[in-house]
Amino acid sequence: MSLLDVLNNDMKQAMKSKDKEKLNVIRMVKASLQNESIHLGKNNLTKDEELTILSRELKQRNDSLHEFEAAGREDLVKKLEAEINILQEYMPKQLSDDELEAIVQETIQEVQATSKKDMGKVMSAIMPKIKGRADGSKVNKIVISKLN
Repeated sequence: MSLLDVLNNDMKQAMKSKDKEKLNVIRMVKASLQNESIHLGKNNLTKDEELTILSRELKQRNDSLHEFEAAGREDLVKKLEAEINILQEYMPKQLSDDELEAIVQETIQEVQATSKKDMGKVMSAIMPKIKGRADGSKVNKIVISKLN
């Protein structure tokens, strides 16, 4: 079942249960998926493309969340936290810190990285492996710590 099918089913459920917040988030994600498929000129997006869009939506909300927290806008912080929780339902299971460190260590050995100069090679090799299952900034910190 594609993400669009899942979203359509969840949208029906949200309408029946009158869950306006979930309904709004689902509509935003569906619009992003449809815009991307129009932009790419495709009828159906691949799982990777869907995951990229979901990750982008989640990242935008996380960035906004940090901005609102810094500005002291608790009303908007709570709203964004709820949206983030809804979006995370559609994301793949996140990697634990141990799993992430193991993937980083394995990739460092694969690309034969020895110093921070090899950071780009390591990151470009890791990101496709963990797509949607870990935050890029978290991966970046682990790679830096391993390359020291």
